[in-house]
Amino acid sequence: MFSERLKSVRKQRGFTAQEMADHLLIGLRGYRHYESGAREPSFELLIRIADKLDISTDYLLGRDDFLARSAGER
Repeated sequence: MFSERLKSVRKQRGFTAQEMADHLLIGLRGYRHYESGAREPSFELLIRIADKLDISTDYLLGRDDFLARSAGER
């Protein structure tokens, strides 16, 4: 789920994969591994990705449904 959401939000925000890689100070190939699901970023990089895309880490990790259900149970 992370890889699909990462790619989708990046495109919605109008960033290229190269711009993301540059912002994260990693190579394009390394960034593309995140979008393909071959690798997962460290916590530090996950936060930097979320900050760049102006989105929550919970959304990127697919926890938005869980959080919505939890809030409804209160």
